Amino acid sequence: MEFANKTKAIMKKNIVISSVLLFAIICMSSVCNNANGTKSKQQISAMENQTNKNPYYSRTDTTKLNVSNVEWKKVLSEDMYYVAREKGTERAFTGKYWETDELGTYYCAVCGNRLFVSESKFASSCGWPSFFEAVRKDAVEYHQDKSFGMIRTEVTCGRCESHLGHIFDDGPPPTGKRFCMNSIVLDFEPKK
Repeated sequence: MEFANKTKAIMKKNIVISSVLLFAIICMSSVCNNANGTKSKQQISAMENQTNKNPYYSRTDTTKLNVSNVEWKKVLSEDMYYVAREKGTERAFTGKYWETDELGTYYCAVCGNRLFVSESKFASSCGWPSFFEAVRKDAVEYHQDKSFGMIRTEVTCGRCESHLGHIFDDGPPPTGKRFCMNSIVLDFEPKK
């Protein structure tokens, strides 16, 4: 009888320890995911709503902006500032638009400039939203990028000069181009 009671007590203790460990693993997984680039719904909502605090954001004004990085740092989220103004890159397969196939228009999340339409978006295996052409010639600008020991062509917004991503020559017809863009610097408006 005493042996059975000790066995039950040990089993209860092991169940409690297992439950605590499982809870800890789930919590750690959540923390690690957020630290590694995935965003919670709250973080995404906060980023999307930040345009309300950005006096330079307009989907109708195409006037070239001349805004200092000091000023951009005041109105952009830390993650958006890193990509847009410090030429950072979000992790592959983590951006909110890399798999989106809904019809609509993509705008610069920094200034509201119209950049791409969904008809030019295509599924690529690179992990970032990819387009084969911009909506108009002056929507984006191109710059040689020699960072990380590579020679690439950087794509920036034609209105605010924010870093959007890079362009490559491995896209589909009719252009053969692949605009490999960061989701965090894109806003999407679905077609009504």
